[in-house]
Amino acid sequence: MIAELGMIGPFFDVETHRREERPESSWSPMGELLVAPGLADAEGAGVGCVGADVLGERVRAVHAALSAGAPGEVPMRVAASVAHLGLVARVLAPALGVQLFGAELSFDAADLYWQNRLGGPFPLSVVVQTGCGGADVSGSEFVGQLGEVMCARFSVPGATVSGNVASAINSAAQLVAGARPDLAESARAIADRWLADDRIEGGQLRAGPDFRRRSCCLIYQVTGSREAVCGDCVLG
Repeated sequence: MIAELGMIGPFFDVETHRREERPESSWSPMGELLVAPGLADAEGAGVGCVGADVLGERVRAVHAALSAGAPGEVPMRVAASVAHLGLVARVLAPALGVQLFGAELSFDAADLYWQNRLGGPFPLSVVVQTGCGGADVSGSEFVGQLGEVMCARFSVPGATVSGNVASAINSAAQLVAGARPDLAESARAIADRWLADDRIEGGQLRAGPDFRRRSCCLIYQVTGSREAVCGDCVLG
């Protein structure tokens, strides 16, 4: 099943680990992204460490990359939105794939490990968990918690966070449709079920090639032109 996921595309590819065994040192817990600077998880494990600001470092790295080709100053919340979209897209693509293939992998924050890289889908490792029933968009509480942190720390609008999640869901379904046309209908059905959640763009959107989100990820602010928008943007 893991091999089948990877064959859809790099955003779906995952490695696995056992919950009781931390992956080797090149891997870090994604839960660190949810920890405010200088704070640690109450149990001191699996979430972060005192003084770490993994999310801040990620956003600053994205900001530097965006600023390199920008004609003017890039607002930090734009970089935060772009970082948020990349993170949720990487988690939700394999989560949708797991639903397709009937596998049982946990996408809970404490079970997600990654290698923090920019420039494409970063390596992701998840826990095989018998009896978890597969992932759901709300089953990764990581997605909801990350959105809350982005709003609180970087003033990313809630509508933008919600739209990023919707865009990531539809993009995952479209990638499946392109790689596996025989699974396109099933992938869109899963995406539609997730998109019906009223926390995601009001539950009004449905997946497909004509999908258009109801908000903007703010990327146009890098160039200052509303012509520089994504294909599914409300401004397009």
